[in-house]
Amino acid sequence: QVQLVESGGGLVQAGGSLRLSCAASGRTLANYDMGWYGMGWFRQAPGKDSEFVAAITWSGEDTCYADSVKGRFIISRDNAKNTVYLQMNSLKPEDTAVYYCAKDLRLRRLEVVCGLADFGSWGQGTQVTVSS
Repeated sequence: QVQLVESGGGLVQAGGSLRLSCAASGRTLANYDMGWYGMGWFRQAPGKDSEFVAAITWSGEDTCYADSVKGRFIISRDNAKNTVYLQMNSLKPEDTAVYYCAKDLRLRRLEVVCGLADFGSWGQGTQVTVSS
C-alpha cells in the first residue's frame, strides 16, 4: 500500500519561505504509482476545519489554488521522484497549520480538482508555524 509522507515544515518568520515535500513510500504498482494521480495540499489550523490549499493534475499541466494562497504558493511535482512540492513564499501567521498531502481518488483525471472531497490517502502531516 502506498503511503504519503510529508516533510519540510518548520518555524519561520512572517515573510519567509518554506518548501514542503510529499513523497510516496511503500510498495507501488503501475496503476497505483503516485504519478498517475492528481495530488493536493491541504491544511488544518488549531480549532479550525481542514481547508484546501492547492492541487495539481497527474500530468502537472493544470493547478489550482485557494484564494488565500494564490500568488504566494506554488504546487509542482516530479513524477520521476514520486514527489509533490509546495513552495510557500511570503508566509503569514495565518498560514500556521498542519499541512497534509493527499491523492486524487480518480486515476488520471484530466481536469484539476480543488476540494477536499476529491482526495484520499492522506499523509500524516507536517507542522508549519509562522511567527509575526
